[in-house]
Order: sequence, then structure tokens, then C-alpha cells
Amino acid sequence: MAIATPPGRGGIGVVRLSGGEARRIAEQLTGRAQALVPRHATLTRILDREASPIASPVEQSGGATAVDLVIATFFPAPHSYTGEDVVELSAHGSPIVLQAIVRCAVAAGARLAEPGEFTLRAFLHERIDLVQAEAVADLIDAVTPLQARVAFDQLEGTLTWRIAAIDRRVFDLVAELEASIDFPEEGYHFIDPGHVERAIREARSEITMLLSGAGGGRLIREGRQVAIVGKPNVGKSTLFNALLGADRAIVTAVPGTTRDLVTDTADLDGIPVTLIDTAGIRETVDEVEHEGVARARRAFEVADLVVVVLDASRALDDEDRALLGATAAVRRAIVANKIDLGRVWHLTETDCVTALTKGIGLADVRTVLRDRLASGEVLRDAPAITNARHIELLRGADESLARAESAAREAAPEEFVLADLQGAREALEEITGQRTSEDLLASIFDRFCIGK
Repeated sequence: MAIATPPGRGGIGVVRLSGGEARRIAEQLTGRAQALVPRHATLTRILDREASPIASPVEQSGGATAVDLVIATFFPAPHSYTGEDVVELSAHGSPIVLQAIVRCAVAAGARLAEPGEFTLRAFLHERIDLVQAEAVADLIDAVTPLQARVAFDQLEGTLTWRIAAIDRRVFDLVAELEASIDFPEEGYHFIDPGHVERAIREARSEITMLLSGAGGGRLIREGRQVAIVGKPNVGKSTLFNALLGADRAIVTAVPGTTRDLVTDTADLDGIPVTLIDTAGIRETVDEVEHEGVARARRAFEVADLVVVVLDASRALDDEDRALLGATAAVRRAIVANKIDLGRVWHLTETDCVTALTKGIGLADVRTVLRDRLASGEVLRDAPAITNARHIELLRGADESLARAESAAREAAPEEFVLADLQGAREALEEITGQRTSEDLLASIFDRFCIGK
């Protein structure tokens, strides 16, 4: 049992109960004489039998105090999210009310759910596979429309279907080879190595197609960190706000306004980007500003992309050149800002882009940043594979198939080919959760929120 809606206040808050006792506990909470009707929304009260009456409470039978008026919906097993009996109580979205319902449910015999326990139970009852379970967490965490699209596609089973098709192809080969080894008298012996090699090559081609979009998929799923650096008053915070589309950082004509790191998340054409606005980098004796400059340097050392903002209306000085030298070894884009005030220098580097004040030229900046982050990856509309665990297991399956293909080509004993094919199947089945360890499940579901 847990609150299934986010913390905070809202119009509706949902408390979910799952398990063999869910219906009994819900009916005890409501005090109804009639049983809850499956898949029927029932308007009812939640009763607290232990609360002290306050502020003219609504009394029910036995002197219980009404906590809230809720909609109770009963989903009998196995046709529920978890595959067990589930009751969802849609209450008013006050944290106090929801916590009171939780307390009453615990008093009636429920226990608090662990993070991701509802989805774990859905997996254990084979309502979803492990790929779909991970997609649930990705969909919850999505901050861009493309992230949500990719996660929903995986939740719908698109990746599962493609993995299953590869596994089915390998399984058919395994069955043929095992028959050849176990029943040679039936005429299965000496299967044509060319046939085996071709079948393995076809399975590998399917894996190659999945892995071809892996880089872009991970970029969309995991996002990137972008640090905006430069001297004071060159327009870093203005660019930061423009990329966000909101006045997040303070912008003034006074140099050194930003003293600390300011971060926020932006959608860069489908890529979730954590933007970091940094303190102006310059030599200073001010202790607070000095710490801000140190943090700015640490930020661009670990960022996936550094945006160096320079004032194009002023000649480059030693501090500008020092910053260009310090960022030369990292992935960067240079923005020549304030060119509407008159440009007095030009850079011939390919990573120099221009941006006028007041957002003019921002589209060019966004395009350059996106291209720098993608590093040549073709970002598909909805890549099939995004998860690092899936990618590594697919690569492991491909390596096993490569060894099997080589063994078949060299006409090695069928047992050698079979062993590598079995290794490939183990990797594929670990992706979907047909083979998995308790430690792996704990690692995956620990990152879920409580209530999901």
C-alpha cells in the first residue's frame, strides 16, 4: 500500500492497495455493508476508527470519524496493474488527508510498499517484462516529449517484440543443433554449416540494427550537461535564460552578478539538457566571487559540452585567450555575443557561432549545441534502444553469435557452435527478465518512486 501520486497538494491524490487482502482492507476502511463491485467506481467515505473526534466530525457506525470522501475502485486479479487484487482510493489531494488514509490502512493490516514494488509485482506476475518495467520508470522521469515517446514505445512492447524475434531465430538454430547432436540416427547429423552461418548472420544483422541507434537513444534517455562559461558581463545568463525560455538567472549590467552555479533543465530538440550558468571567470580578490570562479572551472571540466561566451564588441584580452586555451581540449561551442554593438574580431574556428542580443540568432545556437552533443549520431524520431543495460547485453549476445558464426564457418564441432548460441540466448533473455537475479531486480526497482 502506498500513495501513488506525487508529493504535494493537488485536486486528487490516489492511495493504492495491492495483494490478497486489498479488498478486505478497503472495505474495512469504508465500513460499507456492500462489497466493492469489480471495476466500478464507488463513492464512499474513509473511516478512522482510532481518531479523536474534532471539529464536528461525521459519525458512522461504531463512532468512527470520517477522514474523506473518496472514489474506491476495485480491480480483481489477474486483470490489474500488479496481477493481484488492487484497490485504488481517489481522495482529495491534501497530504494530511492522504497520510491519514495510509495510517488507517496500516491499522487495518496493510504495510507500506517498497519503491517500485507495484511494478515489481506486475513483473513477477508476468503482466509486463523487465524492459517494460524499466520503461515505466523512464516514462515517469521523462522531461522532453521525445523521451516520453521512446519510453512509451518500450512500454508498449516494441523493443520486447524485436528482442523476442532475435531470440526466436537463435532458438530455432539451437533446436536444430541439439537434434543433430542427440538424434544422429534420425538423419539430423551434419547440418549444413553454411545454413547455420547464414542464420547466425541474419540474427546478428537484427542486433546491429538495434545497436545502430544506441548512441542517440542513450543521449535522449540520459541527457547531457552543458556549462556556459565566460568573463563577467558577456551575456552568459542572458543566453542561459534564452535557452530555457524563462528568466531563471538574474541579468544586470553589473559585472559579477552570478556568484554561484545556477542549473535548470531544457529541451534541446528532444535532448534533455542540464544547463549550468556559471560565475564570470576572471582574477578576483573577492572571496565569494573567487569560490564562484573555482566552481565554474570545475563545472566545465566535467560537462559534456562547454559553451564559451565572448563579447564580440570588445577586443579579445588575456583572460579571453586563457579561457579559450583552458577549454581547447574539451568539447565546446564558442558564442560570439553582442555583435549588434559592432564586431571587432572574428574567429575562424568551426565551433564559433554567433548570437545577437535579445534572442536573435538563438536558433543557430540551439542547432550547433544539438549537433555538438549528438557527435554525428543520427537522432531518430524514436530509437528502439536507450538503456545502457540493454545495450551491453545486446553487445554480449552479438559477441557470442560472432564466435558461433566463426565456428560454423570453420566447420567446428556442433557442440562449439551450440555453446555460443546458448550464451547469446542467455544475454537476450536477461534483457527481458526471463533470466535474472534478485540483485539485478533490486538494483532496477530501487530507482523507482514509492507508489509505482
